[in-house]
This record gives sequence, structure tokens and C-alpha cells, in this order.
Amino acid sequence: MSYPSNRDTPQKANDAAAGIDVTDDFERFTQRNDVFTRAMWDDRVKSKHTAKFFASYRMEATPRRGDGFTQKDFALRNAAWLISDVMTNRHADQGRREGFQAPISNDTPVAPMQVEVDDPAKMSAEIKRIATFFGADLCGVTDLDERWLYTSRVDTRDLTEAPLDLPEGLNSVIVLGHEMDKELVATYPSALAGAATGREYSHEASVVMQLAAYIRNLGYEAVPSMNDTGLVIPYAVKAGLGEYARNQMVITPEFGPRLRFSKIFTNLPLSHDTPEPKGVKAFCDICTKCADACPVKALPYGPPSTDTANVSAIKGVRKWTSDAEKCFSFWAKLASDCAICMRVCPFNRDYSKRRHRLWLKLALSPLRKLALRLAKDHGQRSKPADWWGKPES
Repeated sequence: MSYPSNRDTPQKANDAAAGIDVTDDFERFTQRNDVFTRAMWDDRVKSKHTAKFFASYRMEATPRRGDGFTQKDFALRNAAWLISDVMTNRHADQGRREGFQAPISNDTPVAPMQVEVDDPAKMSAEIKRIATFFGADLCGVTDLDERWLYTSRVDTRDLTEAPLDLPEGLNSVIVLGHEMDKELVATYPSALAGAATGREYSHEASVVMQLAAYIRNLGYEAVPSMNDTGLVIPYAVKAGLGEYARNQMVITPEFGPRLRFSKIFTNLPLSHDTPEPKGVKAFCDICTKCADACPVKALPYGPPSTDTANVSAIKGVRKWTSDAEKCFSFWAKLASDCAICMRVCPFNRDYSKRRHRLWLKLALSPLRKLALRLAKDHGQRSKPADWWGKPES
């Protein structure tokens, strides 16, 4: 299917407001080319470290080495993933690794009677309130833009492509943000820091499934989703939650880049949020802290472009794009995830503190160069042992 560029399509006009630049060469992404899926079948990604990386999420296979990679560190990381793992593995015999390579199965039938929705804006406000009640830190709503859906899902029994099988008539995407623990993020790269990632995957699995169940109880379709089904970043940006950055993350005014995102595809009548860029791109234009700090130089310098290093990047979108193969190779060697680029990002701050809110104002203003100078030493790594030794608050 041909997708016209956003410059030529009136219905995609809000792409420009969201900072999304789609070209005439655009192609929807095939999830089988996601670097984590490729690590299961593609010899260009597989290495002697890949098996150890996946095996490290079982305690009997965890490496023991150094501060941040002790048995306790792996024990906490792997425990943090538990709820996500239970949900993900429940239909493995069907080739469904749900939340990652397949949509999450519905545990609640759609109620036979529909609650009438006269005011989509009021319903959107209600959904955001319920999302917060279940534990989401951010919530926004946007249209279901098919460009960001994967062309297919992955059958994990043989790693072939399978249809997404989304219900007909879905027209909105609810995007949920889940804050990662700032003190753990400060210890990246380490297995200990990986507990911040695992905890939020477990949290988001619970939140997204419960919110989807609520919508289905109202009589409407709702498909809970994590990394599966579609690319969450463009949906998050279009839902007004934040702005895309050089480090490939969404910068939010509440938490900077320190978030995981999940989503729900639904036909519940909802009003859609409007993206309001405040100047993150202009700051990233002059800041290269993430690219400088990347150990394997997987992050780009220079302006956004349509260049892609390999098949693990979407084609036809002008943006900052990482080299996913280089990035994953470092993860595999660590036997844990790496988010140095998140840790060193000048936007990674505690915005409950007034001084950080003042810095944010400066960074999003014409005085952004001064803000960058003030962030010169920001994002230093904390020792994992210090996190373990910290007294209870």
C-alpha cells in the first residue's frame, strides 16, 4: 500500500505539529525485523553473547561479575520482570509472545450492552482518570494511524509472520506512560538498573490489561498492547505526551525520557489530544550528550535524516535513527539492557524540584545553549553498590 507523505496529505496535517516527517519512500515496519526478534533468527544479529543475554533472565544462567552484576542485582532485575513474564508466556504454545510479538489476549468479553457516550471529550477525561487510578503516570489519546501498525506479528513457534487480527472499527489509541525509577536509572549500565525496566513492564502489563477490561465492560472493543502491534513512539508524540529526541526516546515535561509506554486500540468514542512541541528538537539540535556517551556509537550525530543503518529501522521517516544492531550487541555483552542515553540526557531530571523546572524553561527557550552548558556534568553514573547501601527513607 502506498502512503503519501505528510506534506501532501491534509488528514496528516498534525504530523507537522508533532514533528513527524514522513517522506514518499515510507514503508510500514515489519516486526520480524525488530532487532530483538532478529536476535532469534538472523545470523547478522546473533552472536556468542546473544544466548547468554536471553538466558540471563533465568537465575541459573546469570553471569556473576562486578558491581551492578552480582547475584543480588540479577535477582532483583529478574524478579521485577515476573508479572510481565507470566503474562507474556501464558499462550506461548500458540506462538504468541504477548505484549512483545503479539497483542495481549482479551481476558474480558465485550459487554452486550454499550454505555452511551454523548461527549467524547468527557469520556477521554474519564479514561485518563481511570488510567491514573490503575497506576499509569501519563495518558493521552490519538487517532489510530495505520502507518504505525506493524505489517504483521511474529509467530514465535517458527518466527514466521502472522496477521495482526485486530478487530474491525478501531479508531483511537490510548497511550499510557509509566515512569522508571530515577535512582535505578542512574546506575545504568548494570543489571540492577534493568530492574527499573522490568518493574515498569510488569506495571504496564497490569495497567493496560485492567484499563482495556474497563473499556470492554462498557461495551466497546479494546486491545491492550505493549511493544507489540505497532510503534508506540509516534502514537505517544501524536497523543501530546512529549517530543521525539536524538536518543530515540520521547521527552516528556513530567519525567524527561524516563518512561516506558503502552497502548490500547479501541472504538470507544474519545476526543483526541493535540501535540504541542515546546522546543525539544531545537535543544537536541545542539546537544549530542547521548551520542557522545554511547559506548558503541549507535546514536546519530547531525540533523534528522532518512538514513537507516539496517533493516531494524523504519523507512521513509526523517528523524534521528539509531543503529539497532550496534545497540543490541552491547546489550548482549552486558547480559542486560543499557540506557546510558537515558541516564545522561539533560532532560532526565526530577521535575518535582523547582530548580529542575527552571532549567526546563531555560532549555526550551532561546537560551538553550546556556541550559546545555549548565548540564555539562549532568547524568553521572551512580554506583550500584551505593543503591544497595542506601538507608531506607
